[in-house]
Amino acid sequence: MHITTLAIPLSALLLTACAPMAARYSQDALPATVQVPAGHQVTMQTVGVGKIAYECKAKKDMSGHEWVFGGPDAVLNDRGGMQVGTYVGPPATWASRDGSAVTATQVAVAPAGAGNIPYQLVKANPATGSGAMQGISYIQRVATKGGVAPASACSASNLGAKQWVPYQADYIFWKAA
Repeated sequence: MHITTLAIPLSALLLTACAPMAARYSQDALPATVQVPAGHQVTMQTVGVGKIAYECKAKKDMSGHEWVFGGPDAVLNDRGGMQVGTYVGPPATWASRDGSAVTATQVAVAPAGAGNIPYQLVKANPATGSGAMQGISYIQRVATKGGVAPASACSASNLGAKQWVPYQADYIFWKAA
């Protein structure tokens, strides 16, 4: 009788603990341009928390100055808040704590609301090292918060100035099914 009494709460606890890992990821609310093509499945969901560098530079057409994206510096956490990797650049590199890493080529972006960097879909290059990044085919950046170019002036008087802007985004990693 005592074993049966413990078995029910223990099994409920195990199911509860596994629920976040078993949660399905849906692309339905995302713009079509940043949806991963059929034939791929989610293998890892992370939350990137960090900052993005911007530098004040002359516009390419020499018509003035602008803040230019320099690259990210973020930690990648699992849904439980434990660090599982990093995201740095350039070049944009997602690295797992197991030593594997992947770079990628941008496929598409879509607006993510005022004040937020855009959603993004990238196609992964072959990974280095063996581990979590091995076989990654696509990475999505979604649920973005912040990270846009500074609102402060960029002009000849502060040419070359660098600023870090805080941001957060979910990075969803996909492999071929």
